[in-house]
Amino acid sequence: MGKKVFVSYKSEPEDTRYKNLLVAWSENDNGYFDIKFNDMSVGVSINSENANYIKSVIKNRIKESSVFLILVGKNTHNSDWCKWEIDKAVELGKKIVAVKINKSYTPPANLYGIGAEWAMSFTYDAIKKALDS
Repeated sequence: MGKKVFVSYKSEPEDTRYKNLLVAWSENDNGYFDIKFNDMSVGVSINSENANYIKSVIKNRIKESSVFLILVGKNTHNSDWCKWEIDKAVELGKKIVAVKINKSYTPPANLYGIGAEWAMSFTYDAIKKALDS
């Protein structure tokens, strides 16, 4: 399998739907989609009393990944968890790819000035180009 990608996203219906589409493209074997990765994301909404444990699990997943991909949804810029994950990816020296679900969505401020590769819309070609650059 290709790269190990940690997918960061706010756990909201739109963001989750696009995250699942991205994973489906990776798992598709029809010859058209050649984005291939091992999904390292946690995959659950994080509302827990044990934030230190959750941060430890997320940190290890990011550390084990080769690419950190953040899906920028409508409310991602308000997510303290996504902001923390971005900071952790930077600290761990990961390649960062930011994918806007809609080009009008506002990204978290800490995505600027860190050398992220950007896909300004959620299209196969834009995402593949950002992942491969």
